[in-house]
This record gives sequence, C-alpha cells and structure tokens, in this order.
Amino acid sequence: MSNKAKTNKSILKRMKITKTGKIMRMPGGINHFQAKVRRSKQLSKKRNTSLGTPDKVQLKTYLYHK
Repeated sequence: MSNKAKTNKSILKRMKITKTGKIMRMPGGINHFQAKVRRSKQLSKKRNTSLGTPDKVQLKTYLYHK
C-alpha cells in the first residue's frame, strides 16, 4: 500500500489555476438573498478574484497530485 497524496476534489471544483499559475476563486454569497444587495455589489461578486500568497502556498499542497 502506498501513501500517495491525492488531489482534493472539493477544493479543485472551487478554484481555477490560470496559465500563469494564479489561483482564482469566486467570491462567496452570490447564490441567494440578492434582493437587498446593491446592483454594483452583485456585479462585482460575479468576477473571479485571485488568492493571496499565503493561501496560494497552502492550496498548492491540495491541488494536482500525480
């Protein structure tokens, strides 16, 4: 039996790695309860945001083990 590290699929579904190596994620809170939120706030949450360096280093351990 080997102790091979596996890719964490739940994190992989929520993140996207770009060609240059940036990890992009969608902001939270956009699924429901949008009637009371300003339109500009709704539209700004539709865009992907990139992760900072400390989070990036930790997430790389969960993504793409071969």
